[in-house]
Amino acid sequence: MYQPGRHFLQVPGPTNVPDRVLRAIAAPTIDHRGAEFADLTREVLSGLQRIFKTSGPVVIFPSSGSGGWEAALVNTLSPGDKVLSFENGEFARGWAEVARRMGFDVEVIGGDWSRGVLPETIEARLRERR
Repeated sequence: MYQPGRHFLQVPGPTNVPDRVLRAIAAPTIDHRGAEFADLTREVLSGLQRIFKTSGPVVIFPSSGSGGWEAALVNTLSPGDKVLSFENGEFARGWAEVARRMGFDVEVIGGDWSRGVLPETIEARLRERR
């Protein structure tokens, strides 16, 4: 199958990377402890406040997606807590595995990797657990 543009494997993806992004990546690295980086960070955070329509602080979490999963789980649950997971793709499978490794009681309900989970399925399973 023909795909126009450059082929790069990115996560999530695969996706083609625009030339302007490639040029930005090729720019010299700035000192992450310097004034230029601090100014850029303030500009980015201010822009994110506008995007998210909030006057509150915006936090950037520097991590991969699985690092975000771990942070979300460890900061909201305790070992032994129950987690209901629906296996509808590789990321969902990974989420359940991270939760299991962190000591949570994970119940995985199999699914179709080509479709999202139906809200009715989630509701029915949660009603059973009451």
